[in-house]
Amino acid sequence: MNRPFQSIRVVDLTRLLPGPYCTMLLADFGAEVIKIEEPLVGDYARWEEPKAETDSAIFSSLNRNKKSVTLNLKSEQGKEIFKELIKTADVLVESFRPGVMDRLGLGYDTLKTINPKLIYCAITGFGQTGPYANLPGHDMNYLSYAGLLNLQGERNQKPFPPPVQIADIGGGSLMAVIGILTAVISRNHTGKGQFVDISMLDGTVSWLQTLLPNYLANHELPKRGELALSGSKACYEVYETSDQRYLSVGAIEEKFWIEFCKGIGREDFIEYLNAPQNKQDELKIEIGKIIKMKSLKEWLDLFETYETCVSPVLTFGEMTKDPQIRDRGMIQEIPGLDGVHIGIPIKLSDTPGSIYSKAPKLGEHNEEIFKELGFKKDKIDLYIQEGVI
Repeated sequence: MNRPFQSIRVVDLTRLLPGPYCTMLLADFGAEVIKIEEPLVGDYARWEEPKAETDSAIFSSLNRNKKSVTLNLKSEQGKEIFKELIKTADVLVESFRPGVMDRLGLGYDTLKTINPKLIYCAITGFGQTGPYANLPGHDMNYLSYAGLLNLQGERNQKPFPPPVQIADIGGGSLMAVIGILTAVISRNHTGKGQFVDISMLDGTVSWLQTLLPNYLANHELPKRGELALSGSKACYEVYETSDQRYLSVGAIEEKFWIEFCKGIGREDFIEYLNAPQNKQDELKIEIGKIIKMKSLKEWLDLFETYETCVSPVLTFGEMTKDPQIRDRGMIQEIPGLDGVHIGIPIKLSDTPGSIYSKAPKLGEHNEEIFKELGFKKDKIDLYIQEGVI
């Protein structure tokens, strides 16, 4: 199969979530991703529970379509082998704190002299510059600094963190993929690689497009629980049904609100779509009582005859069997690959991505990659004994 990135070799030094998600997307579209792992230890994500075969389910998902080699970058021999590999690479992705690679003698300024076409992408919490550059952090910390966490939650309640990693994936992984591919296009014109500096905080701030421009224009602070798209309005809310299930309503446009009000038999609510907050609170109570009168299935059956934005709040068990999810290939069972896999969200008509190999075992491709670099088997065996690989 012709894959768009099949001529791209990516050396991946990342662990856990943001970097592996980035390189997974590149691998899905054909990039040869060589995952460099510490001998005997590997990516920490391998250790998590539950397991899919010998490695964790999350590791197995994030590292499909990749190759694994082990290499001790603290040893002089390991550094020399790494440099040989970099000579063959198009892209390097790492997620250490700023300065770590420089202290190893493997920073961008060193590696670009070995391979001027190298695209070097560093994914960090705060970026390579600024007063926070060397601070530790996790997803919640980046959401906090971005002002996003302050807006998550109900009115008069404390902020609560999301169940998925917005900064890690949205602010980090996806921005890294875009940065890498932009640098690849630039290299096609200039013949030169470059440094791609990805900050998960920067990426999260850039997600605030429906909120931050308003503040920058009028300097009015948005308030938690009082935002149109976070539950302040009756037309954009989650309601409980009689069988303790939930119905999500996203009827924020007037045409959808009209249909929703018709569906619940309260056309007198139509005029209050954009009513003040105190009226919105009254509407939510009244609508809540109405929705509580029928089961989830009864409401879904009823709303089939109305063109409005109403959906069931699904569990994972239901979502993975949902006909739309299945039709779009977002949950896949692939012949020859054990287990069930999360599909590929980017659909290309001529060169689609695919899941063609399961996550590698630790060091599974040592012999293949090191032989390609010119190392004979006896040398490889010696390096294994010495803990270099």
